[in-house]
Amino acid sequence: MGPDPSSDPAPTGNPGVVVWIPSLLRDLTGGQETVRVSGANVRQVIASLDQQFPGIQERLCSGENLRPGIAVAVNAQVAPLGLLQSVAQGSEIHFLPALAGG
Repeated sequence: MGPDPSSDPAPTGNPGVVVWIPSLLRDLTGGQETVRVSGANVRQVIASLDQQFPGIQERLCSGENLRPGIAVAVNAQVAPLGLLQSVAQGSEIHFLPALAGG
């Protein structure tokens, strides 16, 4: 027998997305490196994270935007739309320090 699907934290019918938690935020996730949540875009994913781990949204967002100095990558591609970037079920999301050119 396989794993019990009812133990999956994502809503039924959506395997969700995998979020890689930056080391500086793992104090909020009890040390978890990856978390599975639901959401159709990055904003919804962060809201889902914040439901499970209160305070994570405040550390990632400033108002309606990602905090300055933070970028998000969906499936290894930096997301040009930021919080509005769509995510498909099964996607992987990473929050990264933004790189400045010069």
